Amino acid sequence: MTTKLLDQVQQVIRLKHLSLRTEEAYVQWIKRYVVFHNKRHPLELGEQDARAFLAYLAQDKYVSSSTQNQALNAILFLYKEVLQQPLGKLQDVPRAQCSARLPVVFSRTEVIAIIEQMSGITKLIAKLLYGSGMRLLEVLRLRIHDIDFANAYIVVRQGKGDKDRHVPLPKKVVSDLKLQIEIVKLLHQQDLNNGFGEAYMPDALQVKFKNASKELGWQYLFPSSQRSADPRTGVILRHHLHVTLIQRAVKEAVRKANIQKKGSCHSFRHSFATHLLEDGHDIRTVQELLGHSDVRTTMIYTHVLNKKGLAVRSPLDT
Repeated sequence: MTTKLLDQVQQVIRLKHLSLRTEEAYVQWIKRYVVFHNKRHPLELGEQDARAFLAYLAQDKYVSSSTQNQALNAILFLYKEVLQQPLGKLQDVPRAQCSARLPVVFSRTEVIAIIEQMSGITKLIAKLLYGSGMRLLEVLRLRIHDIDFANAYIVVRQGKGDKDRHVPLPKKVVSDLKLQIEIVKLLHQQDLNNGFGEAYMPDALQVKFKNASKELGWQYLFPSSQRSADPRTGVILRHHLHVTLIQRAVKEAVRKANIQKKGSCHSFRHSFATHLLEDGHDIRTVQELLGHSDVRTTMIYTHVLNKKGLAVRSPLDT
């Protein structure tokens, strides 16, 4: 029963073109929900059973507010989209209050120090994270044709919220990127010679453009060293680098640079936005570059700037 139900969940998710990461998360939460209620079918369960599961996560498993909200989203999706029987007032359940945290921002000196501790492909990716403000997955999902050297911008396709946008192409990475493309070109030719050479194609593009997946322009800019099977189709492809490779490299570089901040790959994005505002760029421009739907999300960087605080003299100094 559980297997059949999860297959139905996967089918609906794919019909709605949700991401693989969303599919994996929803499937796991729905599986845990069913197991929590002794493998009873969700149609035999009600609103109170769903509430009991969410309470268990919060009180017994001490999950974060964002994790609890993700579990709620998965259950709502199950009943509304898969079983087509929305759970009464569960739609009105208050979402867990997410803690307001100021982002970790590196100073310009710290950014340089961290990047200097890195080398090779991870160093180039770190430069792109800071120089363009992209999210880590957005960088790793770049295709060769997304780099516009002539107009000095990068096209971010299907970013968060399935939106496309342009971000600046830093001049200091142009030569490195051109060299990287030459490396990908050689690797791609080897794959073609061995009977492979396909890249994952979004949505229905594989059907619409049957040979496009083997074109150089569609290859990932930062390909994995190993070919692997597509988890949905089983076709052997060369995917992009895994996020953990870059995350570990940045964490190690922060440690080596002796920076006492809990920085991460995303801290480069925060630093990008903060430094643009420091340089006098207006917040609407920064909002567009970051791909934020609401300017209030971007406003958090005005707090990081702390300009009001700088205008106030500490009584200790007087």
